[in-house]
Amino acid sequence: MKKVLTTPISDEALAELNIGDVVYLTGTLVTCRDVAHRRLIELGRELPVDLRGGAIFHAGPIVVEKDDGSFEMISIGPTTSMRMEKFEKEFIEQTGVKLIVGKGGMGPNTEEGCKTFKAVHAVFPGGCAVLAATCVEEIEDAQWRDLGMPETLWVNRVKAFGPLIISIDTHGNNLFEQNKKVYNARKAPVIAAINEQIRFIK
Repeated sequence: MKKVLTTPISDEALAELNIGDVVYLTGTLVTCRDVAHRRLIELGRELPVDLRGGAIFHAGPIVVEKDDGSFEMISIGPTTSMRMEKFEKEFIEQTGVKLIVGKGGMGPNTEEGCKTFKAVHAVFPGGCAVLAATCVEEIEDAQWRDLGMPETLWVNRVKAFGPLIISIDTHGNNLFEQNKKVYNARKAPVIAAINEQIRFIK
């Protein structure tokens, strides 16, 4: 059965999720990346969007403003989450955000934040930015537009946004880090076999 998270997201809804699970999001999804994190954590500026129980997307979308002042989402692909790693624990604590979506894994700071404050990180498949835009029903608001299109806080109403793969769960388990251990264990005998075959090369 398709797992759907609906904002506001409860701790109970996240507690049953494990790394590797695939989920979809319905409700509000706010794009929030580098500068927004810096403004909150380093500059102490309060976010103009309430993220309690909410979801953010590390993304730099392409948006068109229509003649009537409304917005249309053209493309919304993930950006590298690791750039936000040093901010994410404090960000989770201060905002109450429950779902963080991006590209690639995150590290121990985010693991601790997810475990302590009951949040999850998930990855959205790269290369699917136009497809992702079709899940955006409406852009309801835009804050901090002075930052430019990629860094603006775009407040999106989404339906079945995904697939999202849980990479860090509320227990602090990290899919990327666990997979690294598996891959490295498999790599050693392969490297040994290759070295045996090419040992004649000086």
